[in-house]
Amino acid sequence: HHLVEEVWAPEEEGRDTVVRLACLDDDANGQITEVFWEHEVDARVLGQSTWDTIGQRGFDDPQVFSSYLHTLQWNCVTATDPGLFQSPLRAGIDVKPYQLEPLRKALRMPRVALFIADDVGLGKTIEAGLIMRELLLRQKAQRVVVVAPPSVVLQWQGEMESRFGLPFQVMNREYVSRMRRERGWGINPWATHTRFILSHALVRNEDYAGPLRDWLGDGERALLILDEAHNAAPASGSKVAVDSKLTRAIRGLAGCFEHKLFLSATPHNGHSNSFSALLEILDPTRFCRGVPVRNKADLEPVLVRRLKEDLRRIGEELPRREVVPVVLEGLDPSTAELELARLLKDYRSLREQRLKGASSKQRAAELLVVTNLQKRLLSSIEAFHRTLGVHCDTLQRRDAGERLRTARDPGQLKLLQQGIDGDDDRAEADEDSVEREAEQEHRLAVATTELGAGPEEWTLLKDMQRISERARYEPDARITYLRRWIQQHLCPDLGQEGAQWNSERLLIFTEYADTKRWLQEQIESLIAGSDRERERIATFHGGIGDEKREALKRSFNSPPELDPLRILIATDAAREGVNLQNHCRYLFHFDVPWNPGRMEQRNGRIDRTLQRAPEVFCHYFVLADRDEDRVLDVLVKKTEEIRKTLGSLPPVVVGRLSELLAKGINPTAIQEVMEQIQGVDQEEGYKRRQALVKLELEDNSREREDELRQQVARLEKALQKSEDWLHFSSDLFRDALNTSL
Repeated sequence: HHLVEEVWAPEEEGRDTVVRLACLDDDANGQITEVFWEHEVDARVLGQSTWDTIGQRGFDDPQVFSSYLHTLQWNCVTATDPGLFQSPLRAGIDVKPYQLEPLRKALRMPRVALFIADDVGLGKTIEAGLIMRELLLRQKAQRVVVVAPPSVVLQWQGEMESRFGLPFQVMNREYVSRMRRERGWGINPWATHTRFILSHALVRNEDYAGPLRDWLGDGERALLILDEAHNAAPASGSKVAVDSKLTRAIRGLAGCFEHKLFLSATPHNGHSNSFSALLEILDPTRFCRGVPVRNKADLEPVLVRRLKEDLRRIGEELPRREVVPVVLEGLDPSTAELELARLLKDYRSLREQRLKGASSKQRAAELLVVTNLQKRLLSSIEAFHRTLGVHCDTLQRRDAGERLRTARDPGQLKLLQQGIDGDDDRAEADEDSVEREAEQEHRLAVATTELGAGPEEWTLLKDMQRISERARYEPDARITYLRRWIQQHLCPDLGQEGAQWNSERLLIFTEYADTKRWLQEQIESLIAGSDRERERIATFHGGIGDEKREALKRSFNSPPELDPLRILIATDAAREGVNLQNHCRYLFHFDVPWNPGRMEQRNGRIDRTLQRAPEVFCHYFVLADRDEDRVLDVLVKKTEEIRKTLGSLPPVVVGRLSELLAKGINPTAIQEVMEQIQGVDQEEGYKRRQALVKLELEDNSREREDELRQQVARLEKALQKSEDWLHFSSDLFRDALNTSL
């Protein structure tokens, strides 16, 4: 329906009448259209007689009309007032006032270029979703592409639909194949939808990036959301550092988007050049690679950073984290875990003696081999036994004179050196294929040493094989402790037939698939005979498939009275970006990651803003009589000390602590390693890089307590103003829902 605003009669006979119309319908209210009246199909003028018929059938009930009127008001959208927040009132979530600051900044930008650098678990996904929804409402954005690590692609899809009512299409091989089958080989799959989610792994592939650039064209009203944006920064601080594949891919795409949102809890890695390079991708008119970011006036408009500790100090209800060491003392010296550690120590000493005159490449390969065995032993005897078998087999083949393939460069041993990140192409690979790849890398590393095994070494290897074979299927001291803990916290009558479970849940992390399988078998044995025993435990790992992964997350996050799942065993495929906090406040690190950043990511799965419990408990095991455990205990405690002091765990700390353990834990220098870890924050290199982070990031972005308090108060007022403008309240919304039902 339209309202006639003006009529121009034809100046000559036979010409057409021009009529200016203003639309009265909700979806285009006020939109002006000019038409040639004689050429309009089925055009009718609603005269006075039509208006007279209004009300002849009676009037609506006041309650019904009130609900109708208010829903019309709530659908009103303004694109002119940057002080009005409309997306929070259309989100399926209780938005915290502090989460509105990114939206406030974005609305003051003609083109959005914003870096959301809030702490882990503060809701960066929600903050990005609010901005996206607002831009769509104001018609400033029509196309959206989210680029995220492979492990959280489906989580983004679910969050956007459940929180904001916006369906997103995951762009992957299956979708491309389906579109080509349905619409022909020549179809650009990007042209089939307006909102997509793409993984970091696929955005590096030109088969996807090329058609994406074609679809975007000049990028008008297009929005890019880059999750875990620190992965796109050059890893080195050198001005001539070679960009990674992801850096080049994002740099090539960023210019095709009118609006850009970068998300990361760790935006600065301690290298000034890397930080400025990342900011240049976000906003090339404001930042330049190689030019240090020293001006708060440049950074403050484009970056939002709040830490949990800061928000907690101003009264925000965020869970407190308690990191709990579980010290296992008094183990018999003949216990397999301790005996194997001693034998491995002796084996390492013999190998180092034989490699004293070897090349640096050979020594580095040997350190990698022994470190891998060491990590596997600290994880589980089962994981150690599997790798020890590969190790012995490779040595036997070398001793037999077989020509073995060696590693030409360190990149061929990346899995052994770094493990799998959530951004790694292998994060979603089948765990068996990842294990096979790890075994192959171990063989390569052993062969690269170009050294067989002497009689003494073979004696130690045979002893380790014999002990690990005997103990690989048995419960260790950690399993014994877990049984008591589960009985105390989850299943009080554990051990009795039909034992009932309470509403608590437990998340257990381990690094290796071998340990995960063994741990699952051990816990299944512990809870045998309890109520619905088979439904109480599940595993979460890479390669389980999209549907199963989402079903597991739904089960673990469902109210305990609706779903029987109580214990979830996860590998590190779940440590980044996966939210598991709804009904779980207990976490166990069955093995301690040697990279403290990974432990922080694990803890972040339950230490999040939507955690219902006031406190979360993150446990880790320490065998008091094993030297390696003492070192890792110091590592965890130092990490926590720095986190509490600075409010977050800086990448500078993560990098330095990981560097200290890169060559393994030398059993002959335990005290020295512990002292190095304890003094990591006193090293000149650390102080210099941390001072750089403080100068370029924290001083320019982190609000003081009084400023943060004022900021939250302003945001609360702005949200109230928006509710008043729309005449919105929970009571009126409830009335409208009741009327519609």
